[in-house]
Amino acid sequence: GSTAMVSAVAGGGAVASAATTNFGSLPSPCGPGKATGATDQGVTDTSIRIAYGDDRGYAGDPGLDQSMGNAMKAFVGWCNAQGGINGRTVIGDYYDAAVLNANTVMTQACKTDFMLVGEGFSLDNTAEQTRLGCNLVQVPGFAVGPDVANAYESYQPLPNPVNMSPVSSAYQVKGLFPSKVKKVGEYIENLAPDEQSTAKAKQAFTQTGWNFLDCPFQINYTGEPNYTPFAQRLQSCGAQVVFTDVSPSPELYGVLEADNQLGYNPIWVGESNLYTPQFSAWNTSGLANNFYVRTSSEPLEAANVVPAVKQFLSIVKKPGPTDQLGEQSASAFLLWSTEAKACGSTLTRQCMVNQLATVTAWTGGGLSAPGNPAKNTPPQCGLLLRLQNTKYVQVVPKKLGTFQCSSSFVVPNSGAAVLGTTLNAQGYSTKYVT
Repeated sequence: GSTAMVSAVAGGGAVASAATTNFGSLPSPCGPGKATGATDQGVTDTSIRIAYGDDRGYAGDPGLDQSMGNAMKAFVGWCNAQGGINGRTVIGDYYDAAVLNANTVMTQACKTDFMLVGEGFSLDNTAEQTRLGCNLVQVPGFAVGPDVANAYESYQPLPNPVNMSPVSSAYQVKGLFPSKVKKVGEYIENLAPDEQSTAKAKQAFTQTGWNFLDCPFQINYTGEPNYTPFAQRLQSCGAQVVFTDVSPSPELYGVLEADNQLGYNPIWVGESNLYTPQFSAWNTSGLANNFYVRTSSEPLEAANVVPAVKQFLSIVKKPGPTDQLGEQSASAFLLWSTEAKACGSTLTRQCMVNQLATVTAWTGGGLSAPGNPAKNTPPQCGLLLRLQNTKYVQVVPKKLGTFQCSSSFVVPNSGAAVLGTTLNAQGYSTKYVT
């Protein structure tokens, strides 16, 4: 671990008392120093150039995941205000992959940047061959594609590997509605990442005692003229719980409106992509009040009891509204900068890989339950949020600032649910390895 940076602040000619800068429970990795050397691409005596980005320019969902780029920009500024990393200024190159341009963006970053940090690209799998081809080591905000989720030269603060699933919500929803989880439907878009993540969740949740109905259908990811037939399909199948990975969007709002018109009131269960300010703002009439969401991150609502959340919100206030994905990018930046500091004047990608491979428990100073970046395993802790009109309320465990934890909250995935990816004995995807 690193020790706290102590910086003396000059004021009016007198030196103020030395102050220790922390981020939550984490000693700040940023501060003055004397690191030197053009040790790798993007590294000079005075600066470190990193790539980050999101999909905000995607016409189908403008502003997609912009909280990630916002958080990265804010944390780079926060770090540089303290003196950078060992005295080197961090330069952040922002890239908008707009979903469909991930490989173009990666090709650019390959030419200029030291590493990728805190990014979130929905179609990251389309750029993975390029990333590994130029050895662009990454600490991503999230990984979507199966070959990225289990990639070499990649360390996630909150791992979501293809061969394991976090299932705290499956147990927690089962605890609340034991009979209803015997009749579960799925609401899926005809988009490969959505089909894959739903198949994976379905296999994992079945291991916890959920029973999925045979009720197949898919909606068009570009939208449907009418959502009533899909709501009717779930209702006639007898689905009392509906699992979805569909993000807050017209595709989700449409079916919730149709449910309401039919007087059909199932329990909806989703992943942390459904914890967004857009979704809660939409829910003024309470149509999504039966929506339950899993997360292993501290909700923003916990700011008064979790110092890291309060600090995160104060740092990202300038770029704008944020959510859990913003927290994940901030955590990725803190993980990257903590290990970059440890590399000092030997700041190379190889040093970063060596350092990151030793981090077996990471919370981002308290932004999340502990994940294991080195072993690529998800947190064994989770909490369940419920949408109540325009607010998210933590329902299991009830106390803000706490998680429920169990070794049974992570289960293995195999076969078709690992999506045709070939994993070696160490659990790495071998598809693009040279």
